[in-house]
Amino acid sequence: MVQINRFLSVLSVAAVGLALSVKRDAATIESDIATISSQVTTLDTAIDSFPSTGGTLLQALTIHTDATNLVTTLDKAVTDVEATSTLSETDGRTILSDVEAIEPTILDALTNIVVKQPAFAALPVGGIPALILVDLQNLNASTVAFSSALISISPADLVAEATQLTANITAAFATAIAAYS
Repeated sequence: MVQINRFLSVLSVAAVGLALSVKRDAATIESDIATISSQVTTLDTAIDSFPSTGGTLLQALTIHTDATNLVTTLDKAVTDVEATSTLSETDGRTILSDVEAIEPTILDALTNIVVKQPAFAALPVGGIPALILVDLQNLNASTVAFSSALISISPADLVAEATQLTANITAAFATAIAAYS
């Protein structure tokens, strides 16, 4: 029995080591972005659905859960991007286009979370604005990490465009964070 346990332990360590050393590719990043896009849309819809008055704690906690799920996905995507070598021009352009397609939804979510700050503050249970602030800070950090990782593997001629996209999103996060600070 001890031998089986040792064998399983060694096998587990080897599997984890192999998983960590596997190179990722553009298709993995595109898949990550598709998941991010879906989760950003889910979060944006939850924020849009939160009423200006009369919202519920359950609705607010749904937004929190959606934000937390998105942070987890962004963090996984950072790991995948960091395990990818420099992108080809075609892959870089495709990935940049995929991220650009999400930008309006991200900006809408951040604009609406600012507009609805008084509604979150009016909930009978205190602490929801503070929770949203933490979510915004975490989302911002994960988004910056993801953007930075993508820029680091982008073809040189796409870096300026990707950097501007990051700046637009970061500015919207700064406004939202300030509204909850």
